[in-house]
Amino acid sequence: MKFGTKAIHAGVHPDPATGAIMTPIYQTSTYVQTSPGQNKGFEYSRTHNPTRSQLQDALAALDNGKHGLAFASGMAAIDCAIKLLQPGDEVICTDDLYGGSYRLFTKVYAPYGINFHFVPMHDMTAVEAAVTERTKMIWVETPSNPLLNVIDIAAAAAVAKKAGALLVVDNTFSTPYLQNPLDLGADIIIYSLTKYMGGHSDTVMGALVVNDDELNERLAFYQNSCGGTPGPQDCFLVLRGLKTLHVRMQRHCENGRKVAEYLNAHPKVDKVFWPGLESHRNHAVAAKQMRDFGGMLSFVLKGDKQADAIAVLEKFELFTLAESLGGVESLSGHPASMTHASIPAEQRRKSGLSDSLIRLSVGIEDVEDLIADLKQAIG
Repeated sequence: MKFGTKAIHAGVHPDPATGAIMTPIYQTSTYVQTSPGQNKGFEYSRTHNPTRSQLQDALAALDNGKHGLAFASGMAAIDCAIKLLQPGDEVICTDDLYGGSYRLFTKVYAPYGINFHFVPMHDMTAVEAAVTERTKMIWVETPSNPLLNVIDIAAAAAVAKKAGALLVVDNTFSTPYLQNPLDLGADIIIYSLTKYMGGHSDTVMGALVVNDDELNERLAFYQNSCGGTPGPQDCFLVLRGLKTLHVRMQRHCENGRKVAEYLNAHPKVDKVFWPGLESHRNHAVAAKQMRDFGGMLSFVLKGDKQADAIAVLEKFELFTLAESLGGVESLSGHPASMTHASIPAEQRRKSGLSDSLIRLSVGIEDVEDLIADLKQAIG
């Protein structure tokens, strides 16, 4: 079954009671039992809900996985994965990652004795050098947020396997349309479903996808015990979004390419970070493990002045200045003061994130209008 067909059909089925083709929103907290402990597979909606179950099945199918787990946010999904660790364990992370992940790692879990090492993962020798006998997890974000660094998932999997560590891949920017980390050796896939998977900027959710039964059992225990589960309305919205994921992602990629090429040729632009450009330092890796290169990109103006970047962001008309990404509408952002403000300035600069970097989430509008907006804003 090809991807577009899976996006529409896999993991879901008509409602057995009515034949409804769309998965119903089971807006209930509890379920009738015929006798104590005897039910139809559902007893309490924090533990299981029919709408959520179909979403989880669909997510697993799209990534060629066995198990999907849905959460109330991407951060709740990340939090669940980190609960697999114990005090004294070490995690090797990409040094260019989402600010919320960095904040959770350093401010919440580091005080509990879990140690996080941030390394430039586009250089796999740096990852190998960071491995110790305490390394229990390698955390990959690819393409990374916001510098669009691409990490070789198969190579990271080899390092993780040798170390006896779990490989976790945040696949939010790519979605299963562009790459499938489980097929490349990952143990856990992380998603912020808020982004491309939902695709319409109308819900906040997260997910994990795994193949291993025992690993799924442990994660499902934390999912239920800690309670960071989504409601059925949000599950319904993401299920609806998945049905158009393939057509939306195709347009995001097409528009992303044209916007990246326009910026790359612009006399006032110094650098463009988009893995589809041959000048991108990880282009060869991206071409090997991705089917296309997505709609996320970032760039720096010549002079590298924050004031110039702010001026451009304030002039945009179609590239709306807002948090988040992956919706049908184009968004712009200033990572240093928005999505990555929780990362200390010294750490941001060390990873290459300058205060003048502009991040774009290229939507599915007519690309000619998007380029016109760039032209009037940059000058």
